Amino acid sequence: MKQWFAVDVTVTPHAQEAVESALGVMGATGTAADGLRRKPDEPLIVTGFFLEPVSLEDVEDAIGDEFEIHGIERDEVHSIEFRTVEEEDWLATWKKHWQPTEVGRFIIAPPWAPVRGTAEKFVIKIEPSMAFGTGTHETTQLCLEALGDIITPGMSVIDVGTGTGVLAIAAAKLGCKHIRAFDTDAPSVSIAEQNAEANGVIGAINFFEGTIDENTHPADLIIANLTLDVIKPMLGLLVQKADIWLLLSGILVDQRDEIEAELKKFEIGDLKFKTKGEWIAVLVGT
Repeated sequence: MKQWFAVDVTVTPHAQEAVESALGVMGATGTAADGLRRKPDEPLIVTGFFLEPVSLEDVEDAIGDEFEIHGIERDEVHSIEFRTVEEEDWLATWKKHWQPTEVGRFIIAPPWAPVRGTAEKFVIKIEPSMAFGTGTHETTQLCLEALGDIITPGMSVIDVGTGTGVLAIAAAKLGCKHIRAFDTDAPSVSIAEQNAEANGVIGAINFFEGTIDENTHPADLIIANLTLDVIKPMLGLLVQKADIWLLLSGILVDQRDEIEAELKKFEIGDLKFKTKGEWIAVLVGT
């Protein structure tokens, strides 16, 4: 039976998303959080599942990098422990903790959930081994909500940093036909393609390993759910290639002034900000 190598990080709730992100950057196949705590301020366990063993030093370094980005103190991690997990136990953990999530016009669900779409709600199903970008992260939720508001059928879309392809799939579910999804991580591109096929929209999306450049043909809508340090160097290109809308997320609340100042350099005044938790998304009318 297949084994997974699990890393259990006991952490304050405030730092949960940063730890999940750190484990993802390290290559975790999936994460699960023990959300059954009794009080909102009690520590919880975030578990990352890996195909190969990882070292304590690597975990500490990855968490430290994410904490620096998010302005989180190191003492919000209480402990880091390692164990092996049988595949059936790993799947049981997912089934216990991952339930369908309604976000705007979408329901993000695992394959085993008996969820059906309606005229108002589109279902996107993601396999448990494809954890990142499942719609549970607040930045992804902000983008999904915005897509439901602004997309009209037939629009062309570019998704920069597609991850598991959830946002590109959402665009396809809303009737977009000319969708290009980019990611610099080859395994992410493969996962995104599998997700698109599982959701019946593979024909509407072209996936590319890499990112956009000057030769990329513009699109009506460009989505960039990244981080501010990645967005800033390419912001001019994103603005240039977006014919109608530019949707940016992965930006912390306390970085709002910084991204607003950067956008004003391009003489853009039509900015709409939305907040969820400690994250913001900005919708730019170009």
